[in-house]
Amino acid sequence: MPTIRQLTTTLAAALHAVYPASEAESIAAIVVEHLLQVSPLQRRMQSAEAVTAGIEAQTQQMQARLLCHEPVQYVLGVAHFAGLELEVTPATLIPRPETEELVALIEAEQRGRSAVTLVDVGTGSGCIPIALYQVLRPQRVVGIDISAAALEVARRNAARYGCPVEFLRADILAQEPPEIGVRSVDILVSNPPYVLEQERPLMRRNVLDYEPATALFVPDHDPLLFYRRIGELGQRWLRPGGALYFEINEQYAAELVALLRQQGYTSVEPRQDIFDKDRLVRATKNG
Repeated sequence: MPTIRQLTTTLAAALHAVYPASEAESIAAIVVEHLLQVSPLQRRMQSAEAVTAGIEAQTQQMQARLLCHEPVQYVLGVAHFAGLELEVTPATLIPRPETEELVALIEAEQRGRSAVTLVDVGTGSGCIPIALYQVLRPQRVVGIDISAAALEVARRNAARYGCPVEFLRADILAQEPPEIGVRSVDILVSNPPYVLEQERPLMRRNVLDYEPATALFVPDHDPLLFYRRIGELGQRWLRPGGALYFEINEQYAAELVALLRQQGYTSVEPRQDIFDKDRLVRATKNG
């Protein structure tokens, strides 16, 4: 039987066919650590130990899927986000580091408030409301999505962490969920679809072929479609002084800031991610 080191090295070498070397090595390490249920440090310290035939067979099965460009998170069925291990399926987007930064911004600005209501539009796996519940303990937290399949995943994730998130199915472009009362929300957050259709040729197969298009793409002729609608809903839902937070397409930061100001929001500010790109916007409902 191969050792842990040999298993990892062999998988990484095979994945070089579809991924850059450093990414292939990272994916191989993630797969082996997941199958063995060990930390990166444990994997290295135990690298000379032999693996079982069952683990080797599972690795080969996963290798075949990875070579078809299937994201490692879908292959494993889990993604790590803000210290959480969340179930993900092709019905949900894979949570990304930019969204962790959105959660961190909200935590920094809202920590210490009591009895707040938080609503997440386009909740997907539930990563945002579940992560924020851990640190803010809002009195009420709601996640909205158009996909019934995504909401089933989100409900399982919330149950795993004991988060009392209310999940609602709604197409927010066509309807306003009646469960959200007028001037009842303190924090409104969304990571809506913001990738232009014309950007498809620039995207990698592991995204295009596997992640849900409805959660990714927006029409080229109306890149602010979801932001405009959520901004309108925010004017009805948010209490005076309530906060609105978005993850955004960096190309449209200035346009979104102008739109939100036109809608009556104040303190509208773009925020940069760790790469100094405008990837977040926050605003306040005028009191």
